[in-house]
Amino acid sequence: MPPVIDENKCTRCGWCVEICAEDVFYGYTKKTFPRVAYPEMCAHCNCCVYECPVEGAIRLRIPLPLMLLYK
Repeated sequence: MPPVIDENKCTRCGWCVEICAEDVFYGYTKKTFPRVAYPEMCAHCNCCVYECPVEGAIRLRIPLPLMLLYK
């Protein structure tokens, strides 16, 4: 499951795009809303969530099989 970005809370700073190691947000241009171009490439590392300056602007949905592995 790709990251879910709240369009109302997003400041369009681009930190999520810069920090993503998997380049999930490919094709981002400055000061635009970051769109998830490759959702299947998301490694669920939470880097975009941690680096976002606005609390709650990005939410990461962990797939059930990965959640079971965390337990």
